[in-house]
Amino acid sequence: MESLVFAVNAVAPIIILIELGYFIKRIGMADEELARKANKIVFRVLLPVMLFSNVYKIEDLAAVELGYIWYALGMTAAVFVLALFLSGFVTKEGPRRGVLIQGIFRSNYALIGIPLAGSLFGSDGTAVAAVLSAFAIPIFNILAVTALAVFGKGRDKIDLKEIAFDIIKNPLIQGVAAGFCALLIRAFFAEAGIGFRLFDIEPVEKVIGYISGSATPVALMVLGAQFEFSAIVGMKKEIIFGTAMRCAVVPLIGIGTAYLFFGDVFSGAQFAAITALFATPAAVSTVPMAQEMGGDTALAGQLLVWSTVFSAPAVFAATVLLKAAGIF
Repeated sequence: MESLVFAVNAVAPIIILIELGYFIKRIGMADEELARKANKIVFRVLLPVMLFSNVYKIEDLAAVELGYIWYALGMTAAVFVLALFLSGFVTKEGPRRGVLIQGIFRSNYALIGIPLAGSLFGSDGTAVAAVLSAFAIPIFNILAVTALAVFGKGRDKIDLKEIAFDIIKNPLIQGVAAGFCALLIRAFFAEAGIGFRLFDIEPVEKVIGYISGSATPVALMVLGAQFEFSAIVGMKKEIIFGTAMRCAVVPLIGIGTAYLFFGDVFSGAQFAAITALFATPAAVSTVPMAQEMGGDTALAGQLLVWSTVFSAPAVFAATVLLKAAGIF
């Protein structure tokens, strides 16, 4: 019951913020043009700063155990390939296919995942999950940009140079890269005996904190302002398939394989991070990225909403089974 309560508490604020955005649109305080411009701000400013902050807060990358990280990244890539293959049977429309792939493999790890890991295994779970985020988030973004670059713009052939350019210029990847650069500078200072940190400058820390804290709620309210129930009818097949994959198949593959092959190798904290990576719903950033890269924004919003609604039972089932198996 505790796991179910946590799962519900984790997804309820997301749903409420989406509903608030929808309500704001319904009463005429926002229109489609405002929501579209706000999405650009989320994608190009708020989310990159949030990702920079998340990476920079990592204490020591040198002390990281790589086993569970390699598993998480390898399994993420495997899920991406599976989604790439199966999505072709669901839709032939490029903008929808790219969004469908992204919605299946890319989880809401930063918003729900890391707190979930902490709930499952305390401070150790949070620490392990935070370290994994430094590796998982760049992979999420690189694969998402690749899928949307290939399918989102309706290309007839794959242009590797253009895809590489799309990856490099993506604001989310730039935010993560800037975070790693700042980490390297911090490490260099530490070697030189200088204890200075960027967040020692109080105004800088506050500004980055304000921007980071606003990224998720603004993104969710903008999603609500763009959400249309009428769109469900025209994309029912994609919504059902994407939600089922994200909330049932992906957790089963990602967590189940870890237990079968590494049940005696990974620690409880590492299993908490893996559960957080594979059992949480589609990421908030899937919607603004879809809009910016020519994907089907309406489908991206539908997948985010419905995977969030149905992720609570998935999180509950995963935690109950792992507790029964003695992992937690």
